[in-house]
Amino acid sequence: MKFYDCATAPSPRRVRILMAEKGIEIETVQVDLMNGEQMSEAFRKINPLGEVPVLELDDGTSLTQVMAICRYLEEIYPDIPLFGRDPVERARVDSINDQLQANGMVAVMEAFRNATPGFVNRAMPGPHNYEQIPALSERGKLRLDNFFSDLEAHLANNQYMVDDYFSVADITAFAAVEFARWVKKSVPEEYSNLLRWYQQVKQRPSTAA
Repeated sequence: MKFYDCATAPSPRRVRILMAEKGIEIETVQVDLMNGEQMSEAFRKINPLGEVPVLELDDGTSLTQVMAICRYLEEIYPDIPLFGRDPVERARVDSINDQLQANGMVAVMEAFRNATPGFVNRAMPGPHNYEQIPALSERGKLRLDNFFSDLEAHLANNQYMVDDYFSVADITAFAAVEFARWVKKSVPEEYSNLLRWYQQVKQRPSTAA
């Protein structure tokens, strides 16, 4: 297998953290997003969407999208399960992970890509160009305020995103909190529950991946 990565991008980082948690080592190729390598003809043959991450299997199949790659790795490396340990837990992990993706990762993406000069006409990832909408950037920042507030309330009664079980939902939440710094948003000092969780997750060796 071969993993197409960008060390500075938040999305492939989530896959790297999962691989580190499971002790998976895969040949990695860095894609230079800053210089547009993801839109090159050579890379578009690997992923027509022009995005990372991509996991290229030994038979040439290319898997794209963070959760699709993570689920595949979970299937072939089932030790240290990160998607849940029984049907109910798996459903709960899926449910909260979807919320964290929509309300955290997407909110930062809206705020960042709709206001950053380097993303003029590239307000959305993928093969098509879209103009920036400044109002979406402001909405994204407001959504992040609510994201932090909701997590603070949730973590008042939970060690991790799903009870006391560390899962891919925690990886998504952690990546979103760190990604939020790109738009100068950080966890408020008074959010003791969220800060406790953040420091606990940050101390895991995998988060350095």
